[in-house]
Amino acid sequence: MDALHERTAVELRDLLAAGELTPAEVTEHFLARVALLNPEVGAFATVTPGLARERAKALQRSRGDGPAGTQPPSGSLWGMPTGDKDLWNRAGVPTGFGSRAFAGLPPAEESDEIVQVLDAAGIVSLGKTTAPELGFPAYTEPLGAPPARTPWDLTRGAGGSSGGAAAAVAAGMLPFAPGSDGGGSIRIPAAACGVVGLKPTRGLLPAGSGIDSLGGLVVNGPIARTVADAALLLEAMLPRRAGGGVAHPYTLRAPSYAAGAYLAAAQHATLPTSNAGTAAGLSGGGARIGVTTSSAWDGFYDITVSPEARAGLDAGLRALAGFGHEIDELVLDEAPEYAPAFRTLWMGGASAVPIDDPETLGKLEPLTQWLIRSGREVPARRLAEAMRTLTAYERSLVAQVSAYDAVVTPALALTPRPIGWYDAEDPELNFEQQCQYTPFTSMLNVAGLPAITVPTHWTEPTAEAPAGLPMGVQVIGRPGGELTLLALAAQLEAALPRPSGFPL
Repeated sequence: MDALHERTAVELRDLLAAGELTPAEVTEHFLARVALLNPEVGAFATVTPGLARERAKALQRSRGDGPAGTQPPSGSLWGMPTGDKDLWNRAGVPTGFGSRAFAGLPPAEESDEIVQVLDAAGIVSLGKTTAPELGFPAYTEPLGAPPARTPWDLTRGAGGSSGGAAAAVAAGMLPFAPGSDGGGSIRIPAAACGVVGLKPTRGLLPAGSGIDSLGGLVVNGPIARTVADAALLLEAMLPRRAGGGVAHPYTLRAPSYAAGAYLAAAQHATLPTSNAGTAAGLSGGGARIGVTTSSAWDGFYDITVSPEARAGLDAGLRALAGFGHEIDELVLDEAPEYAPAFRTLWMGGASAVPIDDPETLGKLEPLTQWLIRSGREVPARRLAEAMRTLTAYERSLVAQVSAYDAVVTPALALTPRPIGWYDAEDPELNFEQQCQYTPFTSMLNVAGLPAITVPTHWTEPTAEAPAGLPMGVQVIGRPGGELTLLALAAQLEAALPRPSGFPL
């Protein structure tokens, strides 16, 4: 049998369900992988081997001693290893929030909802994946801990804020991992690490729906090495009622589909043709796809698409055209009002961080202090005006995207950034650098649209990156268009396979 980390998550799931592997065997393999690579990669802020082993044993006991297959395991991800983002609470495990300010705090007594959902699916948590301070930056280089690095070049960052999760998946320390995305925090690190990252439609997932965050920005979603593995984790993040319906009557704002539909779309790479909000399809069976390198930050910051990003985009477009899809150039409507309004909203969200003690505030990093203090100076009227502006932008962008079955952009405008590239002292410059690196993501959080990033190209090898650096595309869907995105991403994956093996 291949080394377990070389298996896809779908394969591991099937082997566990068939009784050919036990949760303890899988847990031990991935814990060993974490122990070997985490000192270099910085993917885990906290590793909990004792709790992981106890959980694996408990899952095995829950199955009973009957013959393999006679007592099916409980939970769609029974025995599968993953990690909790270090912004989420797990009962009994410290949460660091990527910050020196929270070091030494006692563990939470209750797990967050997303942790409970995945526990119910049967996962084994190996620990907390690294995150930047409070999840605000688009890079994961906390001052109080080692940075998360892309395994393709250890001199470069893994992106953020789900940088540890993406790095762990790319290095084979986890088969997949959940993340959260408020401005690109799943898609950015997935792109920097050469894996797949899916930001769902706002309201699709009950845990991390976006409905309860300011401006509806933050949603949870999957990060995985393959499109099918991402779909498998997405399925588990959609808890079902006994009758099969999705258990989220409050949060649902877009269509959801029967259990297994997302995984089937990824595995068969077939575009839906009849459901509202998904690809209508052309007479020849293809989709109408818009392609753009314009973004909502154009004109406010100097946004340049690098040759490497363009190469990744061109590779993806050639592959999609090869499947018979119609590719049309798209220039997004100019939106000079977007950038000031988004900055106001982002700072407004930071103002609610529950820290008032000056000494604790002083332990935060300059960027975080700037966001919090600037946000607390924003008048209520200005925040309300910003939200009204962004609501109008949402309507505009949804209409522009919905004219197509999907819209494609570069995943990132630049190659994965070197560790230390972001200015540590000037928060204004730091914020600008983040937007220049990833101008195509935050507008989709504002609009609540689903999007998936897929690697499509590797740069020329160097001494630091022997296999090259990953570059990719972002595929944007209509509201509720996850089936279309998964099918198109699977087509890209089939046409443009990633380098064999692992970078480390």
